[in-house]
Parts: sequence; C-alpha cells; structure tokens
Amino acid sequence: MKKLQLTIYLNETDMSGDLALHEVVVRKLLSLEMAGATVMQGVMGYGRHGKVHRKRLFGVSDDRPMLIIAIDDEDKVRKILTEIKAMVPEGLITVHEVEVA
Repeated sequence: MKKLQLTIYLNETDMSGDLALHEVVVRKLLSLEMAGATVMQGVMGYGRHGKVHRKRLFGVSDDRPMLIIAIDDEDKVRKILTEIKAMVPEGLITVHEVEVA
C-alpha cells in the first residue's frame, strides 16, 4: 500500500512560545488526524548553518537533532503540509512515497 512519509528535521531547543516545537507539531498532527507520528532524538548532526549538534559530557545536550516522522495517505499529507511549513520556519521538511506492508 503506497503512502507518503512526512519527515520534519528540528533541533532539540527549537521552541514555539513556551513549548518545545516538536511537541507542538506532534499535537498539531494529532489534531489534524494524521494516522500517527513519532519523534526521534538524534545523537549527532548538522544543518545548513554548519553547527554540529551532539550529546556532550555527562549526557548534557548541545542542541541535538530531532526528527518527526508521520505517514498517511497522500491527500492528507499534502493537505496539512502548508500548515506544518508555517510552524517550522527553520527546519527541513521532506515528503516521499513509502510502501506500507
């Protein structure tokens, strides 16, 4: 079965008001009735700004990368994409076709 995967790349310290941006985005996906979403915390990464984000001594964060992955029907993903883009002005958003077994 063909679906679209929405992947949103953020940093751990990205905020929306007083809340973590990844939490705000996941709650928005839930309210838009996406089939599901998962947040994953990266160990290390960098983006267009060239700053390396990683775990430091004693597990203290240095603004680690975060990924939000959601998979649903193409029409639903396309419908919410504009709204999600507005919420994530600095992050990278990708959409690609996946096969769900």
